[in-house]
Amino acid sequence: MPVPVFQEYEPAGDCACPGCAQRRRTLARARAIPLRDGGHPAARGARRALVLATAAGVVLSGGGVALATAGPVPTPGPVGQDAPGTPQGGRAPLHGPKGKPGGVPGAPGAPAAVKRIDRATIINRAKLWLDAEVPYSMSEYWTDGYRQDCSGYVSMAWNLGSNEWTGSLDTFATKITKAELLPGDMLLFHNPSDPTNGSHVVIFGGWADETRTHYIAYEQTRPNTRKLATPYGYWTNATKYLPYRFNGVTGIVPDDPAGGAKPGTSTVFPGAAKFGPGTNNEYVKQLGKMLIDRGGLRFYPKGAHAKWSDADKLATQAFQQAQGWTGAEADGIPGAHTWRLLVEKTGNDIRPTAGGAAGPGGVRAYPGAAVFRPGASHAAITALGRRLAQKGFGKYYTSGPDSRWSEADRRAVEAFQRAQGWRGAEADGYPGPETWRRLFA
Repeated sequence: MPVPVFQEYEPAGDCACPGCAQRRRTLARARAIPLRDGGHPAARGARRALVLATAAGVVLSGGGVALATAGPVPTPGPVGQDAPGTPQGGRAPLHGPKGKPGGVPGAPGAPAAVKRIDRATIINRAKLWLDAEVPYSMSEYWTDGYRQDCSGYVSMAWNLGSNEWTGSLDTFATKITKAELLPGDMLLFHNPSDPTNGSHVVIFGGWADETRTHYIAYEQTRPNTRKLATPYGYWTNATKYLPYRFNGVTGIVPDDPAGGAKPGTSTVFPGAAKFGPGTNNEYVKQLGKMLIDRGGLRFYPKGAHAKWSDADKLATQAFQQAQGWTGAEADGIPGAHTWRLLVEKTGNDIRPTAGGAAGPGGVRAYPGAAVFRPGASHAAITALGRRLAQKGFGKYYTSGPDSRWSEADRRAVEAFQRAQGWRGAEADGYPGPETWRRLFA
């Protein structure tokens, strides 16, 4: 029997046989061995010995896995893919060069203008392929026209209107730092030595833990679209994956030195753990400010604060109830849906108290900016006019204030705002929360 010759080999990324699965695990452990001597040949020899020992075990056991340690051999589970192994097509228009599904990738026409898109939409678009389990292909095109490879997936998530590749995606984006990464950004590795076969790109979905060593990656890879906690920047060639931000993304949030979204300006829901009894952080203060803008001023006679209080719970609950929610959906603790409505300034404002009664601190409820617009009719408009007259700004009313918004109301409010020293847009005649507070304080 001839003596077998053992060579180092790279297992296929999508092969589920026990040999390739064990080989991937062995490589991962070998790569993790620190070369404390700076790469001394002896250290490299030790790593090679580990590789050869594993290979010998595979061959001598007739293709099974022979472990050096005693004990039963574990039954292989689902094989994790440690390398993309995802060759990609070149630039192409939607559905391929001829506008037909399954067309051969080719050069597209002039790139479409960058479309504005928010982060939530990017992630939701990425989830469409995840839910559909779109199979990987470098030559096929999904029903939406995007090529079913890694770069086509990012092109789809960003709604580029064309199929790009790893050599062109960076022209639609700006390089950022690891600390600046936010959901919807991308991590890109473009391999110049083998650009169509060795490159890869993923959508950053957020950090998986507080150590920021792993993140949630949305990616198009074999056998189909996946979402997986991934070591930063990727399983292989980790240091070559560079973070980029799409130039068309809206609601870009400044980041703090630690790399998180800057408190007080975040459009991304920070998690329910940031709110509730005992919490003290800037997200609580941001919540209070947003609730004040939506009609919750009566709950905050002294303004919003970083320390959670009953005022935050009551104001949040009032906002949730204004959406028609009840029970657990209106528990006074903000969830992702509540946060989104507040950030995007959508949904219903907090309802004013019955009859415009004074709230805590003697401040009447601000009913929201939508009440004070031409054609609007509301009891708060009557209360506003009467208060303006009491303050000495009633000369514009020829027949007394009533519930329908009029030019007399606007001019009276403008006069009051100018008396505060405001000019320009700050004295446009439409009452905001601060105008309301000063009127009824």
